[in-house]
Amino acid sequence: MQRRLLLASPALAAPSWGQSRSIRLIVPFAAGGSADQTARMMAEPVGLALGQTMVVENRPGGGATLGAQMVARAAPDGLTLLYGTPGPQIINPHLMRSLPYDPVADFAPVVSVKRAPNLLCVHPAVPAANVAELIALARARPGALAFASSGVGASSHLAGEMLKYLAGVDMLHVPYRGSGPGTTELIAGNVQMSIDTLSITLPHAREGRLRALGVSTPTRSPLVPAIPAIAETLPGFDASPFNYIAAPAGTPAATIARLNAGFNQVLGDPAFRARMAALGEEPIGGTAEELAVTIAAESTRWRDVIRAANIRAE
Repeated sequence: MQRRLLLASPALAAPSWGQSRSIRLIVPFAAGGSADQTARMMAEPVGLALGQTMVVENRPGGGATLGAQMVARAAPDGLTLLYGTPGPQIINPHLMRSLPYDPVADFAPVVSVKRAPNLLCVHPAVPAANVAELIALARARPGALAFASSGVGASSHLAGEMLKYLAGVDMLHVPYRGSGPGTTELIAGNVQMSIDTLSITLPHAREGRLRALGVSTPTRSPLVPAIPAIAETLPGFDASPFNYIAAPAGTPAATIARLNAGFNQVLGDPAFRARMAALGEEPIGGTAEELAVTIAAESTRWRDVIRAANIRAE
């Protein structure tokens, strides 16, 4: 009965493009990462909600620009969607000298998907029990503290740069090839801190190999409510990887509304939300208009950090 009612809803009625064609959800990264994992978790239930098959296609390359370009050039019929991360529309316009698409004009927002809180951790030998003490230490020892990241332009790199920018401190950035190697080096004491993926760093903090000082979300995360937000000490700090769905510009408003309703149906499902929480991620949902506002705000915020740090893609 619930299934029949779902398909009878005006917002989720059978798409005008017909059920004989699949919706392609383009992930601009290789298979196996966080974006790919969430996209694949969503594809089947969202497809069911829409009465349409949804398939995930991985199109890695160019720092997520190749997959984004593919969606920007696709027909605006709702059959090709971008699984967006901060790169395509938020970070890359400020990090790269040129893009093969217009990051604003070539896309239509559909829905916000998730935020994945990062966790600020230090090596246990660092004499700082909280964020305020870490900032004081960095000010007392300019350039002496090194922070690990999963690569230049990665969320963990930009989070560290935001901490430097807002706190007015000097720290050394040490990029690695992924969060795993960076965390290994932090545990070994070869770097002093990182602001990286919660699901990777939290187990080490719980076992005493690292010391967790704060989460990167504006307020405390319901996933780890006992850990303060960095923003409690450093107002305005917000450095949590943000994911969303976008369509090609010109996609009809009715099609956007239908897609939005399908994704929101899944993002609001308690079982799906529990699966995301187990991965250290917070589902969002909401309207396409809210997503447009978020993308614009995120872009402005990271533009200031990238300019201050003079970061360029390698």
